[in-house]
Amino acid sequence: MGKILLFYKYTSFECPKRILKWQRQICDNLELTGRIIIAHEGINGTVGGSDESCERYKKIMLKHPQLQGTDFKEGPGDAECFPRMRILIKDEIVHLGAKDAAKVENTGIHLTPDQTHDLLKNKPKDLIILDTRNTCETDIGAFEGAIKPKLKYFREFPNYIDEHLDEFRDKEVLMYCTGGIRCERATAYLQEKNVAKKVYQVEGGIHRYAEKYPDGFFRGKNYVFDGRIATKITDDILGHCLLCSKACDDYTNCYNAMCNKHFIDCADCTQKYENCCSQTCIDLIAAGKVKRRKSLAQAPMSACSL
Repeated sequence: MGKILLFYKYTSFECPKRILKWQRQICDNLELTGRIIIAHEGINGTVGGSDESCERYKKIMLKHPQLQGTDFKEGPGDAECFPRMRILIKDEIVHLGAKDAAKVENTGIHLTPDQTHDLLKNKPKDLIILDTRNTCETDIGAFEGAIKPKLKYFREFPNYIDEHLDEFRDKEVLMYCTGGIRCERATAYLQEKNVAKKVYQVEGGIHRYAEKYPDGFFRGKNYVFDGRIATKITDDILGHCLLCSKACDDYTNCYNAMCNKHFIDCADCTQKYENCCSQTCIDLIAAGKVKRRKSLAQAPMSACSL
């Protein structure tokens, strides 16, 4: 048995390279796989391994003076959910790209799962629920009544806000994402515009809310960035097959290695289109013009990017 840990911490690292070296040593020793992003502003990671290794990892992390209080969210899985361990240094631990804006100290009011549920149960007339995730995530799961911007990348979020400012004027806005990290800056960006009456974020994101309220106001699946692709929260199916529009919420990647499109695909179309996203890709493979992936396991963990 094993599990997957999802975590982040905004803190000031003087030397990210030193943290990278430390993380690589820990993860190698514990045989963890996954992805960790380190920047001067903090750390963001998803790792998988045995129960014992994950517990040891948490203890080591929480002993670091700058990482005390880190919220480690857990899910079913293990090291097999990731092809390898990747530890990267980047400018941001989640890429918003809003230079000199969306400062974490300006983040919105954090609501616990209980507070979130109470707010949604007794929803004010002026409350707007805003999903900060990308389209591949929002297509298969969302909070009831949420606005779902058509975002391919999180870095498109500031432009969305700028183009819809009047919609948020004098309103209460509740934002959410998978585990909370994107909302730290998304809510800050809206706060800094000084148009909304109040700006909230779901503390711990969908993950923490669904743990407490598995049959609450979130419907469908929670998209995750590992080999599981998504975890079912409710039986509601929000997505549709790309090829036939049948209700479906299972993702796959096109067998054309050059295409590798990440798309929702029903079982009938998987068979009919030979694991491809179109007849064109089938023809290209048949003609030997492109390479065919040997198995779905060769697909990247996700083509949906932060």
